[in-house]
Amino acid sequence: MTPALYLEDLAVGQRFASASLELDADAIHEFAARFDPQPFHLDDEAARSTLFSGLAASGWHTASLTMRLLVGSDFKLVGGLVGAGVDELRWPRPTRPGDRLSAEIEVLEITPSRSKPDRGMVRVLITTSNQQGETVQTCIGRILAWRRPVPAA
Repeated sequence: MTPALYLEDLAVGQRFASASLELDADAIHEFAARFDPQPFHLDDEAARSTLFSGLAASGWHTASLTMRLLVGSDFKLVGGLVGAGVDELRWPRPTRPGDRLSAEIEVLEITPSRSKPDRGMVRVLITTSNQQGETVQTCIGRILAWRRPVPAA
């Protein structure tokens, strides 16, 4: 098991990988019925005549699956993955039934807090890809990272 990381353990350019998970049509229908009930997410037949030309997962479903992949990835921070915001979120191609998704996290920037010396912010690029290596989501996020405690003198 990978030990949890502190801010000081991270470096710009460092990359972390996730395992993969497969998405099926039932999961797409279930998520859409609860959170994004549009025809191209709910009905295989209706989806054929849309921009997507077939059933596609909601972008929010892809984002949720990406979060699941991140939590199970080797990007383990002390205290968990506490998001502080998203600067950018893109879905360049639809996620389809049968897609096997995986995520890669790249550290873009590390900023120790000036007002709270026990923590800092890590800006990351998260790329979610399907089994063909095609990008289905990119996200630039800001994640809180704790600094290594300084022993009392």
